[in-house]
Amino acid sequence: MKPTVVVIAIALFSAALVAQEPKPVPKDSVRVLVPGCSKGYIFTAGRRTEDQPGSLDVPEGMHLRMNGPKKLIAEIKAHEGSMIEITGLMKKGQYQPGGINIGGGVRIGAPPPGVGGPTAGQILIDVEGWRPAVGTCPSR
Repeated sequence: MKPTVVVIAIALFSAALVAQEPKPVPKDSVRVLVPGCSKGYIFTAGRRTEDQPGSLDVPEGMHLRMNGPKKLIAEIKAHEGSMIEITGLMKKGQYQPGGINIGGGVRIGAPPPGVGGPTAGQILIDVEGWRPAVGTCPSR
């Protein structure tokens, strides 16, 4: 009976180690960490600080459309109005700034020909996780 207990313990321990490994990143994507604030399914990138630099070059004020499991999105929605950091996958080349930068995350430009619809131009992030961050969200 003792060998069975040992086998079960080893199986549970190895399963816990496998669960802690992050998913591999597809070749056409990049894993990012972005501080900011959420409202519904839209995440607005916030200012990065030196101690919490984030990753990728996501400018302050950029809006990202969050995709993910309903339970995870519900947890994020419960923290609306609080500064958080999300970790997720974004497609490479999805964000290509065009037009003229006038500051504060605002650019003036025209969409490419043939682009339209309610989700046109939205940058998507497949959210894998989140955590609280230092700072406050601007109130509107």
